[in-house]
Amino acid sequence: MEHNAKLFDRVNEIAARKGCTPPQLALACLHHQGDDVCLIPRTTNIDSFDQNIGAPSVKLSAEETSKLGSIASADGFKCGRYAGSGGTWENSETLPLST
Repeated sequence: MEHNAKLFDRVNEIAARKGCTPPQLALACLHHQGDDVCLIPRTTNIDSFDQNIGAPSVKLSAEETSKLGSIASADGFKCGRYAGSGGTWENSETLPLST
């Protein structure tokens, strides 16, 4: 957790310098990957939606994109999103189709 917190702090610092939120920065970084990338962010929160649509206006240099890529690399963050729990369906409470 401590390792990941340091990476998160680095992302927050870059976002603060760019005048955006960390989620906007992440979407902007993906947007800068090329013209063949089409982002479809998902949210149920109107504030998050407003942030998401502002992401393409965040301009990143090649150096910034590279730095963010290194932070988000496979060996950057420690542990998986669902560490040890397998697929999310295993712990869901979804009702059977018969209901």
